[in-house]
Amino acid sequence: MKKGTLLNSEVSYVISRLGHTDCLTIGDAGLPVPVGPQRIDLALTHGIPSFMQVTEAVTQEMQVESALIAEEIKQHNPQLHNELIAHLERLQQHQGKPISIRYISHEQFKLQTQRSQAVIRSGECSPYANVILSAGVTF
Repeated sequence: MKKGTLLNSEVSYVISRLGHTDCLTIGDAGLPVPVGPQRIDLALTHGIPSFMQVTEAVTQEMQVESALIAEEIKQHNPQLHNELIAHLERLQQHQGKPISIRYISHEQFKLQTQRSQAVIRSGECSPYANVILSAGVTF
């Protein structure tokens, strides 16, 4: 369910169509996009836009109930992992509802992207900069 306004019409549209528990993936520049989900490519060049910029913009509009993250991010990209967790904690406080966070292997993560309504590709070029967000309800 949408909460605000985005300039990107494709991202705004996909968020507006999400129902409870529908998923949306935000990925780095290298995440493979499976056949099925809509592909929304925002990548302009290395690092632009960053994974966190895209995640922050999306979560300003999307009510988030849960997040699925590849376990490998903890070891191979700890700084980004910390930024993502801090953002999800702030979002949880802002929404007034808990956000559950689960970790799975990167191979399982890639399989789970098939369940997403869309995969948004950022310009991020650091390892395991990916998250699958599950939509919550605003009421």
